[in-house]
Amino acid sequence: MKIGTPKEVFDGEARVAMTPDSALQLQKLGYECAIETGAGAAAGFSDATYKAAGVEIVKTAAALWKAADVVAKVRQPNETELKRLREGQTLISFFNPAANEAGMEAAKSKGATVIAMEMVPRISRAQKMDALSSMANIAGYRAVIEAGNNFGRFFTGQITAAGKVPPAKVLVVGAGVAGLAAIGTATSLGAITYAFDVRPEVAEQVESMGAEFVFLDFEETQQDGAATGGYASVSSPEFREAQLAKFRELAPEVDIVITTALIPNREAPELWTEDMVAAMKPGSVIVDLAAEKGGNCKLTVMDEKIVTENGVTIIGYTDFPSRMAAQASTLYSTNIRHMMTDLTPNKDGQVVQNMEDDVIRGATVTHDHAITFPPPPPKVAAIAAQKPKEKAKELTAEEKRAAETAAFKAQTKSQVTLLAVGAILMMIVGAFAPESFMSHFTVFALACFVGFQVIWGVSHSLHTPLMAVTNAISGIVVLGALLQVGSGNWLVVVLSAVSILIATINIVGGFMVTRRMLAMFQKS
Repeated sequence: MKIGTPKEVFDGEARVAMTPDSALQLQKLGYECAIETGAGAAAGFSDATYKAAGVEIVKTAAALWKAADVVAKVRQPNETELKRLREGQTLISFFNPAANEAGMEAAKSKGATVIAMEMVPRISRAQKMDALSSMANIAGYRAVIEAGNNFGRFFTGQITAAGKVPPAKVLVVGAGVAGLAAIGTATSLGAITYAFDVRPEVAEQVESMGAEFVFLDFEETQQDGAATGGYASVSSPEFREAQLAKFRELAPEVDIVITTALIPNREAPELWTEDMVAAMKPGSVIVDLAAEKGGNCKLTVMDEKIVTENGVTIIGYTDFPSRMAAQASTLYSTNIRHMMTDLTPNKDGQVVQNMEDDVIRGATVTHDHAITFPPPPPKVAAIAAQKPKEKAKELTAEEKRAAETAAFKAQTKSQVTLLAVGAILMMIVGAFAPESFMSHFTVFALACFVGFQVIWGVSHSLHTPLMAVTNAISGIVVLGALLQVGSGNWLVVVLSAVSILIATINIVGGFMVTRRMLAMFQKS
């Protein structure tokens, strides 16, 4: 069978669904590969590179659709492309089935199988085919770069001879794949980053990336990620009001807002209202990644950049992945290749449409003259993030004093008990042990106590905690050896002197090593 990729006809689309590298992998599955001439040029892949990878170059789109048994593309097919479908042909692309009933009817009447890449279920086994996540990752990264290009100031704070530069404050609304990519990029650029999501279980992920999660003082039972396929669910009106109130509080403080909030098969929720835009500082930037679905910001204009009367730039571009066409094409073609691997279990170049497979069934929207959208829920649920542990309640001054008093009493009781037990043991040992044993045991006890206290009392800024423990042990050895040097036995004197020498070298060397380690973190 032959798998072919036509040139994208959507205005401004620079991505391509097959790269020379992915073509080599598809050939290993037993497929012949073909591509329309110039299809990869906008992404940086020339026809000569494809030809070198064993890909057939087809002159026209019509000829490619006619020759290919499997057509792989990026954007939703237009009316002309749908007319080119034929019986038994397989189309793999983004298809937007929830809002494309006419397209599904056309594919059904033609008897073609359509696999919608945005319908790949979010389960562990399907992560390698999750094209939405691949593109969202690029979009989140690019959103921060686009915001920085329009911001006109540093992201990171600086202190220079010419003055102090404050760091930018970035708010990311929605901590999905795109949101986390935006958080990571903004944090790495040095901005103070805040993030909000209706799923409180993602707070730990946000904080692990160096951002601060914005919590609401509102209790609502949200569906977990497993119940919603890893996506956010619809919030109650009360929760929405609390959320908007929090955003109004943050609006005057933040410099950059990146909104990524989307709910599957719905219009984007309006989260950044006109009055919030008016409250922002001149020069602030809003990047709305939900612009294609109506936008999270009230003033967003799809595919345009506007500047409000108070100097706030609002970016509603929908082609962020296409603006990084080479990288996006590489990731998307890899998603396609993994999908073809699952569709080709025998690696013989023959598609097997296994409708019992969760991934294949979930992504298939038309097959065998029938519309199969929406799919049944997958047998294996998505793995939801663990909900964060509840923060400990802050104690009042009286409660803190009461807790400290109770802890002191408990510690005193424990120490008195240990001393009493130790005294009893010493009396028992003293009654039966020889005099020489008691002398040595006393030296050992004093050495342990004094040596530990002397070394452990040194500030940890002068040596690491690990080094403190080793130095404490060496201190015990030094104290014990010093007390034994005065012994009349020449063997004890020699061993004590050797012990003092070795332990001293260890202590001094430990401090020297620690000093060199600390010097590595000092700015020259």
